[in-house]
Amino acid sequence: MLSMPPSLGDATGDAILQPVADCDWPATNCYVDVWTLLLNAWRLNPIAALGMTVAQDYEGDQFTFFKYHHEDLEHLYGVRICELMIYPAWEERIAEQTGSGRIVLVEADGYFLPDTRSTSYHSQHTKTTIGIDSINTDSGRLTYFHNSGHYELTGPDYAGVFYKLPWQRPAEEVLPPYAELVSHRWRPKLGAALADSSVDLLRRHLDRRPEQSPIRRYREAFPRHMDWLIARPQSFHDYAFATVRQLGANSQLLGSYVEWLQQQGIADLTKACDAARQLSGNAKALQFRIARIANRARFDACETLFDALEHSYETAISHLEQTFM
Repeated sequence: MLSMPPSLGDATGDAILQPVADCDWPATNCYVDVWTLLLNAWRLNPIAALGMTVAQDYEGDQFTFFKYHHEDLEHLYGVRICELMIYPAWEERIAEQTGSGRIVLVEADGYFLPDTRSTSYHSQHTKTTIGIDSINTDSGRLTYFHNSGHYELTGPDYAGVFYKLPWQRPAEEVLPPYAELVSHRWRPKLGAALADSSVDLLRRHLDRRPEQSPIRRYREAFPRHMDWLIARPQSFHDYAFATVRQLGANSQLLGSYVEWLQQQGIADLTKACDAARQLSGNAKALQFRIARIANRARFDACETLFDALEHSYETAISHLEQTFM
């Protein structure tokens, strides 16, 4: 059972559960999933910080790998995030920080993470972010947040994460991973104050929205992308993760965020909520269509799906602009 961090005192909020298994995208991306778990564990509402989803763009070869913004997390929840300097014996750096009640977010190799049994565990090396909340360097054990839960790492898997297995290059010969230190500094906002602050942040993110439809620009590049993928069908999962999965998961979270705002009595946002969910569902449908293109080596422009995606995007964003700008 996870306990409330002492620095948050007796503050309470509505804990929001992870997405259920029958939604479009049960997992979003490693960074957002870790923060969702952490905020839930601390009885804070992770949905309030999702205003950043309105600013997702198409970056030329991917959709924005969306993340909670550090300044938003600080403003809403009173947490401070900074880079953790990793110098020799970085196990000790993690032990120092977690021993002080902090969380260390670190890039780890999914090959050694038991919770990835259905994807990368002992099958492929993948970079993913975990949130370490405890470590025992003597026994070789740590606990961490990842994907949809809280897990334990021991034995050879612990050794592998820290480059201690005989077949690995020594840790001092490998670039250290990027790590962030999460500490609690101020009391979180709750209730009406949380909703009001969230709307203020939403307006700032709407100012950052793309000037041109990211869906339209992706559509223009789609034939070239499919030529590339047909020549490399084995790259489907990597391609889908960088493109339609980021688009779809971002849209799913946008729908959850808009629904939450409506529940706070902010405004009638049904149109934007429905459009965001349609965008999420159609992105998943496009992912299946892309898999078929890769497997059959036959191009499909997916015109009807792209029409629906563009319409949903424009409907959601324009409704939010009219309401909040």
